[in-house]
Amino acid sequence: MPTAFGHREVWIKGFVERVVIGCAAEVIAEHIRSYEKDDITFNPVHYLRLIERKIMAFDQAAPLQDWDLPDAFATLQRLLEARQGKTGKREYVQILRLLERFEQNVLHDAVRDALQMGAISFDAVKHLVLCRVERRAPRLDLDLYPFLPRTNIATTSAATYMSLLGGGAT
Repeated sequence: MPTAFGHREVWIKGFVERVVIGCAAEVIAEHIRSYEKDDITFNPVHYLRLIERKIMAFDQAAPLQDWDLPDAFATLQRLLEARQGKTGKREYVQILRLLERFEQNVLHDAVRDALQMGAISFDAVKHLVLCRVERRAPRLDLDLYPFLPRTNIATTSAATYMSLLGGGAT
């Protein structure tokens, strides 16, 4: 049944296993239907566009709280935020928005490749995703992109921490 939503009409169809929301001939969202009382079901990908515009809500956004992403995503997020702060957080959300078009396993592989190469940026991850989908070799020569900061992920040794506790420098 169409209902007024701003200046556009949306429609909602409830099926036994899912609920579909659309506008005109386009499906906007599709969620698994829950019959539990007061249950809320989130699809984190649906909220990324809004969070990208209101980036400071990222850490507290309920739809993202229980999102179980592989560890490589957390590493990428940490590196982007450490390098660029709020802008890095927004770039991380742009990378997550690639899930609107690509499967999570494809994006995960591209994120791992980007981390290995030290190519920590949305453009690099998107390039690696497209190369995987198109089954072609990536042409990401970082020497051609001097403006991309290099990232070196090193293993920290216990001796380094011990020297800090002892007041020494390494």
